[in-house]
Amino acid sequence: MNRLLPIIIGALVALGLAQSMIFIVDQRQFAIKYALGEIREVIDKPGLYFKLPAPFQNIDYYDKRILTIDNSEIDRFVTSEKVNVLLDSYIKWRIVDPTAYIRSVQGSERVAQDRILRILRDALQNEVARMTMADVVSEQRDKLVEKVRSKVREDSKTIGVDIVDVRLKRVDFEPNVQERVFARMQSERKRVANERRATGSAESEKIRADADRQREVLLGDAYRDAQLIKGEGDAKAAGIYAEAFGRNPDFAEFYRSLQAYNASFANRSDVMVLDPSADFFKYFKGSTGASVK
Repeated sequence: MNRLLPIIIGALVALGLAQSMIFIVDQRQFAIKYALGEIREVIDKPGLYFKLPAPFQNIDYYDKRILTIDNSEIDRFVTSEKVNVLLDSYIKWRIVDPTAYIRSVQGSERVAQDRILRILRDALQNEVARMTMADVVSEQRDKLVEKVRSKVREDSKTIGVDIVDVRLKRVDFEPNVQERVFARMQSERKRVANERRATGSAESEKIRADADRQREVLLGDAYRDAQLIKGEGDAKAAGIYAEAFGRNPDFAEFYRSLQAYNASFANRSDVMVLDPSADFFKYFKGSTGASVK
């Protein structure tokens, strides 16, 4: 037993030493290896790694996920018209350069958030000061957010972080300004509505005029084609009649007389005063013009 004790103690010491030399990096973390207080290595790949035991080398971990700064205070800004607006915002950010992050904010997330919020407020004040009250509540707000996002992203690179997104959750006004804002918004909406109505009316008139023009063209083309077809039909009919009547002139004369009778006596109230012996009535006497008894 006395012989095993030194072996057990040595094994425990070796195990403790091995544990102090092995560390694991999670996929959600950066691992910073320090040697006597100086940064020696930044590890951003997950896995099992080795180091010298403390105090020769130490490891600190930093979150590499996207973090959120939800501003708990509603900030007050002044527009170009000297009107106070209240903006509620939030920021999405993450660490991209651990070395710069540690050197600039001592690796403190709270310090980093304070720096980012300060940058955000400065950027918002500079942009809002160039805008009117109407711009802040209109479609210009998207441009405001885009400009602020670019400015905050650029300035935040100095502390080793990347700004993923900047958003305004709410835009509000002081009570004495709200009525003016709402009145201006109503006026703007009415103006836009009237413009769209006018545009729609002009487009409808244009479409209606084009449809009428196409209708006239179609009717004209149809009438032209109908007249051509009718003319061709009349020409063919006239040719057929001429050929048939040329073969039997007496029948042609008889047929035309029947057509004349049919047209002349179409109505019972029609009255004609003619000599019964006139040529017009010759076929009343017989098909050959002889008297019918």
